[in-house]
Amino acid sequence: MKKPPVALQLWSLRDDCQKDFATTVAAVAKAGYRGVELAGYGNLDAPGAAQAIARAGLKVSGMHVGLPRLRSELAQVIKEARLFGTRQLICPYRPKEDYASAAACQDIGAELNAIGAALRGEDLKFSFHNHAAEFATVDGRRVFDWILDAAEPRNLHCQLDVYWAHVGGKDPAAFIREQGRRIELIHLKDETELGLGPVNFTEVFAAADAIGAVEWYVVEQEKYHHAPLESVRLCFEQLQRWGRA
Repeated sequence: MKKPPVALQLWSLRDDCQKDFATTVAAVAKAGYRGVELAGYGNLDAPGAAQAIARAGLKVSGMHVGLPRLRSELAQVIKEARLFGTRQLICPYRPKEDYASAAACQDIGAELNAIGAALRGEDLKFSFHNHAAEFATVDGRRVFDWILDAAEPRNLHCQLDVYWAHVGGKDPAAFIREQGRRIELIHLKDETELGLGPVNFTEVFAAADAIGAVEWYVVEQEKYHHAPLESVRLCFEQLQRWGRA
């Protein structure tokens, strides 16, 4: 089975990107990553960021795009996706206050479905990224279930964040098995560096391998024992020890 390549979510190095995006992505490539997932462009604009990523020899695995831009700047977002050569767009966040009822969650799913349908018409893919709140129970069901059931799988995929699923009380490997081919992007995250927290990555990888739909593994680091760049380097080394990079 072909191993999915490994990208880094650049939010992990947000301060470095804001100071010098080009130098930062070059360091990401030197650490061994094959791609980056975007969350803004640091101190550059989109064309400058695209040039820096290309010079570093990296691919763009996907783009995190906030809901305001998806609502009001979708045509520009599509142009940027073309510029970066990626088909994967991801809505990264909804505040937990939005999940007040089943009806509210279904409305969210319907809106995401409409955005995803528009993107699918442009040969792009659209995912929703979870935090812990999506695994809370509202009106007898998980928030994520209400949202996903209100959208067509071809219009709305999942980008599973395994750590936040764990925090939310859901076994991430079980969620992968439940959602199957709807999960093409997986955020590899632990409480600190990979392998130092509670996530059972052996089971995560086994579930993903069994389905075979993952296109990219994406490392994201939010808490650090070291300088951020050193932390993401250590994460990549751990993936190498696991035979995943």
